[in-house]
Amino acid sequence: MKKTKIGCLHAHPSNIAFIEQALAVRSGEIELRHYVDSELVNRLTGDPSFAEEHGRQGVTDQLKRIEADGADVIIVTCTNYAALLPRDRLPDDVPVVGIDGPFLKEVCRRKGRQLLLFTNPATVEGTMGRLNECAAAAGLQPNVEARLIPGTFELVMQGKKEEYEQALAAYIRALPDGETVLSVAQLSMVDVARAVSDERLARGASAIGNPLDPLVAYLEERIISDPI
Repeated sequence: MKKTKIGCLHAHPSNIAFIEQALAVRSGEIELRHYVDSELVNRLTGDPSFAEEHGRQGVTDQLKRIEADGADVIIVTCTNYAALLPRDRLPDDVPVVGIDGPFLKEVCRRKGRQLLLFTNPATVEGTMGRLNECAAAAGLQPNVEARLIPGTFELVMQGKKEEYEQALAAYIRALPDGETVLSVAQLSMVDVARAVSDERLARGASAIGNPLDPLVAYLEERIISDPI
């Protein structure tokens, strides 16, 4: 059986493990190839003179490179890059899936109050813009509050994963259970969200949503089970 080649565009190498682990059970059906471009996200988030159109062109150039390497589908795991995707498909009809695409559709369909947590301040505006576009296209009006957890994302960029996860877990645990549905918006937050979600479920509260689970479900339903 021909394996589906999935090219993954990352802004930081720490995201590689999330995708590898999430799709490990499909290792016999897929071939993962990883591409990391940290320089582009550093310019997008730290250089005020770096225009958005330059960032969009940088993302497009990376997608074309991955396409040229023979990818059947491309996953963009950085929310900064996902906000700059030029189109749903490349010229050779290769599907491009942003990390938050399936997740935002799920958020749009939910009823009641929602709290969407971020650690990277540079991703909030783009993600919420994509959420609003998704909601408008579906004729929906989700009640979603975006909230940034300050002073945390720089720990990721410094390679301080343990400190980052401790700070994130402490913040989420301090939130009241209530009726608000919690979700995390970034891939780097998934492990902590799952761990704290188990704690919440044990005391009768709702689970914490994350962008990885809907992405994997989308790939299994639309791509892996029906190879291109």
